[in-house]
Amino acid sequence: MSLFEKLNAVNVNDKTEQKNGLTYLSWAWAWGELKKACPDATYTVYENANGWNYHTDGRTAWVKTGVTADGIEHIEYLPIMDYRNRSIPLEAITSFDVNKAIQRSLTKAVARHGLGLYIYAGEDLPESKEEAEANNPMLTRNGQIATLKRALMTTRSDIPLFLTWCSKEFKHKVERVEDLNEGELKRALAEVKRKENK
Repeated sequence: MSLFEKLNAVNVNDKTEQKNGLTYLSWAWAWGELKKACPDATYTVYENANGWNYHTDGRTAWVKTGVTADGIEHIEYLPIMDYRNRSIPLEAITSFDVNKAIQRSLTKAVARHGLGLYIYAGEDLPESKEEAEANNPMLTRNGQIATLKRALMTTRSDIPLFLTWCSKEFKHKVERVEDLNEGELKRALAEVKRKENK
């Protein structure tokens, strides 16, 4: 299971609060959960050319943060907003507003790694494995088999020759596409697409 899958399966509902009709996840809890799952995770608060921890167009301002986990950085931009979620005019922004925006931005960057992502999609609970498979047939074995068969027909591949390639590549006799395991199906589909793009 990937880090994203692991974090995306976590039900964060009891760590959220409602404000003005929006759901917020506790940034401290989100960061703690990410560090438990990926101890080497780091974050960055990007400064502007003047060394400030926010960016501005002269009228309003925003923050830019990044969270790196498993070698992947997700960057999030967030406007500095008031309690009504409206951009605060530059001259009215305080250091408290900037700090609050940084914490919210980091929480959203953590969500891009999977934790609480469903909150931002307007959902109440994380998607179950069954729902994920129903929404994306490529996640199921039958969906992968069907996709590979369609790809073979679309590219007019010589199917017996392709099955021979699979037997050599995967070091076991492959007489039908159904003989491939999940990892082999993905590699076989990638090979068909590679040939298609030649």
